[in-house]
Amino acid sequence: MTEVAFDVDDDTIAVVEDTDLPRRLKDNVYEELEGRPDATVEDADELAKAVEARYVDTRVEPLDPVGTVSAQSIGEPGTQLTMNTFHYAGVAEIDVTQGLPRLIELVDARKTPDTPMMTVYLEDEYATEREKAHEVVWNIEATKILALGDVSTNVADMRVQISLNQDTLTERMITAEEVAEIIEDNLGVSTVQNGTEIQFGPEEPSYRDLLQLVEELRDITFKGIEEISRVVIRREEMDDGSEEFILYTEGSAFGDVLEIEGVDASRTTCNNIHEIHHNLGIEAAREAIIEETNNTLAEQGLDDVNVRHLMLVADMMTNNGDIESIGRHGISGSKESVLARAAFEVTVNHLLNAAIHGEIDELDGVTENVIVGKPIKLGTGDVDLRMGSTGPSTQAD
Repeated sequence: MTEVAFDVDDDTIAVVEDTDLPRRLKDNVYEELEGRPDATVEDADELAKAVEARYVDTRVEPLDPVGTVSAQSIGEPGTQLTMNTFHYAGVAEIDVTQGLPRLIELVDARKTPDTPMMTVYLEDEYATEREKAHEVVWNIEATKILALGDVSTNVADMRVQISLNQDTLTERMITAEEVAEIIEDNLGVSTVQNGTEIQFGPEEPSYRDLLQLVEELRDITFKGIEEISRVVIRREEMDDGSEEFILYTEGSAFGDVLEIEGVDASRTTCNNIHEIHHNLGIEAAREAIIEETNNTLAEQGLDDVNVRHLMLVADMMTNNGDIESIGRHGISGSKESVLARAAFEVTVNHLLNAAIHGEIDELDGVTENVIVGKPIKLGTGDVDLRMGSTGPSTQAD
């Protein structure tokens, strides 16, 4: 008798174990029955067979053209996607590419999204207090000189003059001495600091060099992460009814943010699948592709697309251990069939290269068989039916 970690009798175990369910679903059945102490063996048998029937229905039939079905199931609702950029998840301050452009970004595996962003969750002690949450904000958001004070030029003395705001310095947890030191390190100049006043200038009197120093000064990141231009903090209700602060960023630097104190690395995510791949691996990137495509469709009211179609796309994009695009520079352009490659894009180039290298098309796929007018090797096209008797023939005496 199979041993299980649930409080059910032997007859129930025998009934459930007699099904073809995988172990995970069997455990789910046991868990359900454990919560129903009045359930009989007949109830257990009925439940197990109902789950088994649903499980069998979810399996793909042999020779089923799953790729074609997935393409149709994603492509047809995709025609209803908008071409506009919408606000992200109700955060009016953050604009993120949505709709069809976002779907194209994902399947093209773009290295950088048009509007990179991150959703940063905080650890418990930072998530419930606004002041503690702001500590994390200032460690993430790029702080430029214009956020710390005023910058002016004294043309007569050829000096750049900075008047820092003490309240802002205190809020962002940076000192005037640190600002002066960062300026010296980045611009290679000597500064004169007096309280919150900082002055410096070019080595030789030059109006052009003076303006150049001002331009370079504005590009320096004094605190935070350079790639993240802005952080929006919001208090949101969680599934368990509690409330916590969540950060939304313009720009993304996934690896750097995960190392910041107070950030909950287990829940934080970004919309750049390549950053996720680089920091968390290919399985995490696969999950991100599924999640992002599903969210993109759901935000347009198309949440009835079965997630298994999206999983198939994600599997194709990641099965080699790296992220490949669907287009001619990725999966479609690397098919073994010459005709399949030529049917997608740049037809003449594919045919010429194949002729030069003497390639042979084995006609194993769908596209190439359609082109030459042969039955495809899917469904009934790959099944031979023969007429015959069911047993040895007998002849009456």
